Amino acid sequence: MIRNMKTRHDNVTVIKTPLFPKDLFTKEQLENGAVVCHILGVIYMFVALAIVCDEFFVPSLDVIIEKLGITDDVAGATFMAAGGSAPELFTSVIGVFVSFDDVGIGTIVGSAVFNILFVIGMCALFSRTILSLTWWPLFRDCSFYSLSLMVLIYFFRDNLIYWWEALILFCVYIAYVTFMKWNVEVESCVKKLISKNKVTRVRSTDQLMPASYVHITTKQRYHHDAHKN
Repeated sequence: MIRNMKTRHDNVTVIKTPLFPKDLFTKEQLENGAVVCHILGVIYMFVALAIVCDEFFVPSLDVIIEKLGITDDVAGATFMAAGGSAPELFTSVIGVFVSFDDVGIGTIVGSAVFNILFVIGMCALFSRTILSLTWWPLFRDCSFYSLSLMVLIYFFRDNLIYWWEALILFCVYIAYVTFMKWNVEVESCVKKLISKNKVTRVRSTDQLMPASYVHITTKQRYHHDAHKN
């Protein structure tokens, strides 16, 4: 039975209903050891979450990658991110529509910092195999993440979020997902531009020359030596 709390302001009675269910144990019972039940419940939820992710979520993600023919980093940035961010989504929904506080924003931004610093660091620290990392996924995701943070900070300058601002935030994510569709093509173009403008130190002279020029010079020298022989 939920007990209503009454407060009086100027002879007006306001009835406040608790937002969440009452605890099964009293404060005295929790102090006498009943808190162990809460700890066991949390451990059970963590183990259940690990089993579901390992036995169902990851194999399903592998099938999606195979069927759609996408790379692992794209799948991790879209499908894996959507599944991993589901708790933050429901926490935000509860914070906005149930408890009416700002716990949703803090959870989203704080979890992003947690994922970037703690999760990546722990995975690299306890990995039993060598993790092959490339700079492109980090550059791509950090660019979009920085853009989204700047847009969010700009919209929060008046401590209000209007419906059209929320729509713009949603459109930014749609642009990110659309960008993922041509991720391989964009990556190849960027790497081609970087390799084209790459400079190489020539051993015979103490100056820097473009890599393409060095390649052409080496090729001409090879043909010249072959013709001479």
